[in-house]
Amino acid sequence: MESIYRVEGATAETSAFAGGPWSPKLQHGAAPSSLICWAVERLPSPVPMRVARLTVDLMRPVPVAPLTVETEIVREGRKIQLVSLRLLADGAEVVRASALRIRIDPKDMPAIANGPPAELPMPEDCRPPDFFATETPFLKGIEMRTAKGGFRIPGPAAVWYRATRPIVEKAEISPLMRAVIAADFCNGTSSVFDMNEWTFINADLTVSLGREPAGEWVLLDAETWIGPDSVGIAAARLADRQGYFGRAVQSIIFEKR
Repeated sequence: MESIYRVEGATAETSAFAGGPWSPKLQHGAAPSSLICWAVERLPSPVPMRVARLTVDLMRPVPVAPLTVETEIVREGRKIQLVSLRLLADGAEVVRASALRIRIDPKDMPAIANGPPAELPMPEDCRPPDFFATETPFLKGIEMRTAKGGFRIPGPAAVWYRATRPIVEKAEISPLMRAVIAADFCNGTSSVFDMNEWTFINADLTVSLGREPAGEWVLLDAETWIGPDSVGIAAARLADRQGYFGRAVQSIIFEKR
């Protein structure tokens, strides 16, 4: 399958498969967010580290166009590393992100410290969603299985996600990338309004990971809350077959079409 990005130096050429639900000329938020993950995981660190928290701010709509990737190590240490990242389109900043990396020191931890099991059906026991997913270019590279609720059913829902299309040419999709791709679907998974009558675009995404996911499938157990001023949050617990491993939060802007 054709990848979403082909990276040469600091430039990421973007394929049409990055297109999102609001316009095929604008990228789905999961695409640049996963590119950010790829970029931060390529940075050196003084000791083995992994991302514990990633925050992505969508400064403006991201066009399906070449992007410039900029990275900066803001704080270097042997226990934590803070990284700042930016994506620019034709010189304009479209995405700003920060990643907190923490040193890893594998140990046998008490079982009580592990995340709870995901008491929902596994992906092979769930049905595919019955909606217009294939009309969105980016979603043609995502498999989904509904474990609870549904895209057209207002309220909390849980959906398994598996990215099948390569994000960066000649690069594996890392566990962090899989977690962040799934996390970006919070607002769509737990929608509270009819998608044909409302838009509910996220302005940001924050993902915190107690551990990295195992395997290709990531469960998003999500719900959305809206305030009286048309601003809300979509939040979710992230799980794999072993149980819950992280959380995700988006700030949502609600508008009538």
